[in-house]
Amino acid sequence: MTTIVAKIGIFLEMIKFAHTIFALPFAFTGALLAAGGLPSLRQTVWIILAMVGARTAAMAMNRLIDANIDARNPRTAVRAIPAGLIGTGMTFFFITAATALMLVSAWMLNPLCLMLSPVALFFLVLYSYCKRFTALAHVVLGICLAAAPMGAWVAIRGTIDPPALILGCIVLFWVAGFDILYALQDLDFDRTAGLHSIPVLLGINGSLWAARLFHLIMIALLLTLYSTMGLGAFFLTGILTSTAMLLYEHWLLRAGDLKKLDAAFFNMNGYISVTIVLFTAADILTR
Repeated sequence: MTTIVAKIGIFLEMIKFAHTIFALPFAFTGALLAAGGLPSLRQTVWIILAMVGARTAAMAMNRLIDANIDARNPRTAVRAIPAGLIGTGMTFFFITAATALMLVSAWMLNPLCLMLSPVALFFLVLYSYCKRFTALAHVVLGICLAAAPMGAWVAIRGTIDPPALILGCIVLFWVAGFDILYALQDLDFDRTAGLHSIPVLLGINGSLWAARLFHLIMIALLLTLYSTMGLGAFFLTGILTSTAMLLYEHWLLRAGDLKKLDAAFFNMNGYISVTIVLFTAADILTR
């Protein structure tokens, strides 16, 4: 029993389970906007389970598919699979269980969620292979996480509507922007290994500007959502607060200084996603 618990702990650390905070608040945002208030407890539970299942399967697949690459990269060689802390068989078991959780959750929500779940799985698998042939892996990752708010919207309404697409694009450009910044730390290794990324394609300065452009588009899309859905002062305040945090994130990494990457990547982006959902909830629930 102790060994099983230990393996689960290693697995959760390997997939950075705590980083679910990046996408889960946006799933709640999609649910709040789709419902025009609080979704039912049943819907909320199955949305959370679908989100957790999808992200767990995606991260585990990524670690399994990239194990050989991770073993050659000094930064990632200590990850669980290349370090021998967890086997490929155990990882595949967790992937299967998480995928089953996602599919069952989609089935429990509505037929369209279940119908779209293979599309989500396709992009989750595609992402892990992207850096082998395209610099647009960051965009594909953005598409994967964009499924969180769009899936939540579909879970509530059973339809794909323009606000859901806008919200998905918001997450796409937000994630792609900060993933470009995160990839800067592997620039030298990726070049040596023949892998593709925006930093490899554009260099440090070009990557910084690409991330800034993506985040500028994100803010423009937030304003578009604000206008399209007729949202109020609370949501607008959330946009302004998130914009300030994005500016601070890019200021921390000015001139390619990666010493503060953890603060810029983990802290700021976690705060941004929580800020958006809190101000969305305040806007919706005070009407």
